Amino acid sequence: MNGAYSRVLSGGGGGSPTGSPPASPRRSPRLRHARSQRGGRVAAAQTLRTLPHRIAWALLSLLLRRQAIFLFAPLIYISVMLIYMGSVSLDVVPRMISRPPPGSVYRSPQLYQRLRQEMDSDNSSDNTISIIWRRSSRGGEWKPCINRRSDGLAYSNGYIYIEANGGLNQQRTSICNAVAVAGYLNATLVVPNFHFHSIWRDPSKFSDIYDEEHFISTLKDEMRVVTKVPDFMMERFGHNMSNVLNFKIKAWSPIQLYKDVVLPKLLEERLIRISPFANRLSDDAPGVVQRLRCLANYEALRFSKQISALAESLVTRMRRHSMNDDGKYVAVHLRFEEDMVAFSCCIYDGGEKEKSEMTAARERGWRGKFTKPGRDIRPGAIRMNGKCPLTPLEVGLMLRGMGFNNNTSIYLASGKIYEADRTMAPLLEMFPLLQTKETLASAEELAPFKNYSSQMAALDYTVCLHSEVFVTTQGGNFPHFLIGHRRYLNGGHSKTIKPDKRKLALLFDNQNMGWRAFKRHLVNMRSHSDAKGIELKRPSDSIYTYPCPDCMCRSNGKSEGAWKGLVQ
Repeated sequence: MNGAYSRVLSGGGGGSPTGSPPASPRRSPRLRHARSQRGGRVAAAQTLRTLPHRIAWALLSLLLRRQAIFLFAPLIYISVMLIYMGSVSLDVVPRMISRPPPGSVYRSPQLYQRLRQEMDSDNSSDNTISIIWRRSSRGGEWKPCINRRSDGLAYSNGYIYIEANGGLNQQRTSICNAVAVAGYLNATLVVPNFHFHSIWRDPSKFSDIYDEEHFISTLKDEMRVVTKVPDFMMERFGHNMSNVLNFKIKAWSPIQLYKDVVLPKLLEERLIRISPFANRLSDDAPGVVQRLRCLANYEALRFSKQISALAESLVTRMRRHSMNDDGKYVAVHLRFEEDMVAFSCCIYDGGEKEKSEMTAARERGWRGKFTKPGRDIRPGAIRMNGKCPLTPLEVGLMLRGMGFNNNTSIYLASGKIYEADRTMAPLLEMFPLLQTKETLASAEELAPFKNYSSQMAALDYTVCLHSEVFVTTQGGNFPHFLIGHRRYLNGGHSKTIKPDKRKLALLFDNQNMGWRAFKRHLVNMRSHSDAKGIELKRPSDSIYTYPCPDCMCRSNGKSEGAWKGLVQ
């Protein structure tokens, strides 16, 4: 038996010596495979002792047998995840960190501190002011070219009395438009009255700001201008201007409306009043209207003798301070007064103190305008869109990046700067030769103008007008008039830097940019201002910003203006 037992275990031999029955015939391979599978699964199941393993194996077996169940796999997955998430405490869910979009946060102070050493060691910016304008002379220079009327004046159709509102340059718009309307209607213009504004709070009259005698004399061949309404005319209205018919003209009205609507009443009443009058005439107008605007703005309006005398002294002193650059200086119009910062709704680096001060300033100046239900103020979006006033620090970074070194003479035209002791310090570090009207003139010289914002603005206007470079930082009537006036005096070129403030917001926010890359971007921006220095007026543009071709002609050309077509 031992031998037979051993032989069976060894699996040897075909026939059995003990007379064992022969081996069974072979079964079908398919049946044999199925049996081996069942045997294998049983053996595997015996090894999976834990309950989770058994459940998983059962599910896997079911999926292998029923392939259609794969259609329900996403639902099973989602259900399991919901059950799992419901069992997890919210305390362990990771927090999502939200990063503000590029250019939406004021980070200029950090950029300044990082670039300051490289900036101060950069000596490649010398003489930038002498080579800044490289415009092509193709097409020739432009020159002032305003035709004068020579056929005498027609009978006056009546008197027009207007009230100019706003600050210095908004009033200037009203004056020039009044000249255009009165000349077009063959009316006698009463020297405009200035409306007292709650923000500027300047009680100045026309003669306090402008040379009234020069104004009347320059226009004498175009229209009649009087300083006041004659007494015989005022008798008809009880010497009370409020009894005079006041036209409420819509903003940007075409000149044809004045002919169709205003002229008949003027002929009937002989005296009419238009108040308010700012921006009440369309920019797109026929040549006769544009010519009168040009004549008023560039020839008839001259600052009063008192303002002109001090302003010319300030220009002379600035040129003396700029002798290292052949008397050339840079003028910057900085709009960083408290009311401007408050109106912009931008956030800087003043913390809670700044926030509370700006909220109070908005309420004082605009009484609920910014707190209306549904009004959504997004400071980040405002900054990204280039609508935030540049800080003094940002102006300094921009100019240094454009190639002006710390020996450049800067004239700063501005009102009372917000937090001046703190915000002006970086700009003075970058440009120690910076001047203002307060540093150029003595307290005694400024005393007659001190409480008159429009007269102080007229001083700034003159010094900026005669600078080699004018930098506008925020827009508004002041730079718009200056850009056009500078074109009128500089062969059609504005000689003005008008930065791309959307791009500046991104540059000031980039904390990884080096000085060379920063400077390259700024020099390109400066070159773009040069390339756009000479621009012709399009129909929707203001003639006060684009005097070519209505107020100017090429050196070998003819004036585009015409006086024919006046209303008889």
